[in-house]
Amino acid sequence: LQTLCFYPDIARGVLRYLSVHQAADTIPAQDAEPGKILHEQRKGEMVACKEIPFGHYYGAVDTTPLFVMLAGEYYARSADKDFLKTLWPSIQQALNWIDTLGDLDQDGFVEYKRKTEKGLENQGWKDSSDSVFHKNGQLANPPIALCEVQAYVYAAKVAAARLANVLGFKDQAKELYQRAETLKKKFANVFWCEDIASFAIALDARKDPCQIRSSNAAHCLFTGIAENVHAEGIAQWIMGPKSFSGWGIRTIPQEELRYNPMSYHNGSVWPHDNSLIAYGLARYGYKKQAAHIMTALFEAGLSMDLCRLPELFCGFTRREGEGPTLYPVACDPQAWAAGSVFLLLQSCLGLSVDAEERTVHFDRPVLPDFLPEIYIRNFSLGDCLADLRISQDPAGKVSIDAMNKSGQIQVRTTA
Repeated sequence: LQTLCFYPDIARGVLRYLSVHQAADTIPAQDAEPGKILHEQRKGEMVACKEIPFGHYYGAVDTTPLFVMLAGEYYARSADKDFLKTLWPSIQQALNWIDTLGDLDQDGFVEYKRKTEKGLENQGWKDSSDSVFHKNGQLANPPIALCEVQAYVYAAKVAAARLANVLGFKDQAKELYQRAETLKKKFANVFWCEDIASFAIALDARKDPCQIRSSNAAHCLFTGIAENVHAEGIAQWIMGPKSFSGWGIRTIPQEELRYNPMSYHNGSVWPHDNSLIAYGLARYGYKKQAAHIMTALFEAGLSMDLCRLPELFCGFTRREGEGPTLYPVACDPQAWAAGSVFLLLQSCLGLSVDAEERTVHFDRPVLPDFLPEIYIRNFSLGDCLADLRISQDPAGKVSIDAMNKSGQIQVRTTA
């Protein structure tokens, strides 16, 4: 998703691989269920001896809707209908898991609960054992329904509806749209917490909302499930000093009881998380905030080895003359930290592609101050190519010039 706009072949390969390895059976030791999408795959002695379940492990509640989301975005970028036809059975199986085995109590929300003691206790992207909790610090009991997962499910159903239309399944498309809208309304009623101007991070086993502010809530802007009033509330506090460290947005703000700037998921800064947040803010018109996040991560990267963003770094407040505090065991390099650069740029530019119409669209583009000009060379759209020069004048107005075009490629800008 992060690199799709610029490198669609990566997404195509990922979709093919995940489709091939989609779970076909129920295997409790692997948290596998029919239709579920792979969480991780490892090799080595501990896997071979079955000391850990991660040879082919499916203990993630978000990978399945994200798979469908990616399929929809890939088609929009490529118009690759032949590939879509090969992928459609896997999309159908993923949707079936979402509506059946993924919704443990059939309340309309997707939840998780590990099947064995060796599985991951928390199965969202924040998968450490202490990452989901209530205002008083008490850990949430599973089954747990995460806010961002419902947002991914909403986007997955919208994407699947569009794909169903492409393939001629009009009735299924209509039903998927209706289910997405039903989820959107129910989600707002159940998850929105007026007191904190945020979506609860999750519902616990008793369906009690975990009423804490978290970066998870901003993923709901990324998918479009949030209403404008929700986006406004989240945008206000997430860019405030308790949440924004100066180097990026913390996973949870300083005001929460379990906040710790050295915690893996409770106060640190993750570049990939920030890229999704920036995209969501830009989607609702908060382009300057998106550019501010991009600037902060660029400046953080200048302090890193090889100017390379790691998996995460600590959430200490930025101090003049000092760089961010490194997280000692962060993965470096890491794919979704590297991918954040591309999604951040796409967010600021409002860049989208309609491959069927051979159109590249820039919606209210902005550039951060540190980046007055950028070239995107050999931007491909099917068999069409163009070089794109994007620059801003001293007043901050951004202009787009398409050069060296080949084929029927159109470039449009919305001011």
